[in-house]
Amino acid sequence: MIFAREISDPLTSLVKQIDSATAAHADKKMGSFVVVLSDTKNLDKTLADLAKKEKVEHTVLSVDAPEGPKGYKVDKDADVTVVLYVKRNVKANHAFHKGELTASGIDKIMADLPKILTSEPEGGPPPKSDIKPKRSGS
Repeated sequence: MIFAREISDPLTSLVKQIDSATAAHADKKMGSFVVVLSDTKNLDKTLADLAKKEKVEHTVLSVDAPEGPKGYKVDKDADVTVVLYVKRNVKANHAFHKGELTASGIDKIMADLPKILTSEPEGGPPPKSDIKPKRSGS
């Protein structure tokens, strides 16, 4: 989950790398999305054009109000906030003020991806008693 205040070259680079990782780890059910926090007009079209130009195909690009989604408490001073989580448990959190998102910062985010790439639900497989057999014909 990426929150951004504006579209920039470093953000685009991050999104492309996250999109590529999302495609590569589809078997781990990795999902990704970007929320641009802005009231800029026609931003949804700008994001659609960006996705097409940069071939972003596995990451949802969306727009929300500058204050961000209710209850998320996105730092108003952060230009880009990246939250890596599994089943609502945050595994890594990165925040960058304007101009601070660099190749080095992106590398740190990408290095944290293994923290969320698990093929098992949090805590391992469910106990056998919770597994329900499929019924045919019902």
